[in-house]
Amino acid sequence: MNPYQQPISIGRPAAVATGNKLIRNTYTLLALTLLFSAATAGASVAFNLPYPGMLVTMVGYFGLLFVTYALRNSAWGLVSIFGLTGFMGLTLGPIINMYLHLPNGAQTVMMAMGGTGVIFLGLSAYALTSRKDFSFMGGFLMVGILVAFLAGLGAIFFHMPGLSLAVAAMFVLLMSGMILFETSQLVHGGETNYILATISLYVSIYNLFLSLLQLIGAFNRED
Repeated sequence: MNPYQQPISIGRPAAVATGNKLIRNTYTLLALTLLFSAATAGASVAFNLPYPGMLVTMVGYFGLLFVTYALRNSAWGLVSIFGLTGFMGLTLGPIINMYLHLPNGAQTVMMAMGGTGVIFLGLSAYALTSRKDFSFMGGFLMVGILVAFLAGLGAIFFHMPGLSLAVAAMFVLLMSGMILFETSQLVHGGETNYILATISLYVSIYNLFLSLLQLIGAFNRED
């Protein structure tokens, strides 16, 4: 009889149970933060709040992100993540409001929301059920996001709408890859903190929605 067999058989179910709890906590918190973010975005639309500008948005996002990372192992981390996602919802509201005032605006927003939901649920379900390891995508995705971000800044400063649409298409692919990567990290133990996992998935969903909104809005305007 192998003396090392019994500890292995005991430890594996415990590890599986821990992983399942992490996934459950992550998706529960993700659902709550998405609902809260949608509520703040809806309030922003209802009160017709102005867009705060890129500088305020970036400072607010990175500031709250830093605070959330610092508090990730405490109960205050939950307060911070709701502050972060609520703030991002407020900045999203004016963008949605702008599209709602365009021809077929409501249809554009609903299509972007539906597309985001289908992509996220489909990719998450695939990563969870197949349990494939997508960690090899990490380096490629980081480089791709950096390139797309710099290209997006170039499109804004040099007023290049064609490049802006190309960047949006790139972000749809990159954020889809990030959803696979981040879900795989949860499954295989690459991420063990559900607050950080929630932030990563939320940001991917947020950027995926914005990119789809931009693409669908452009095609609707052309029609």
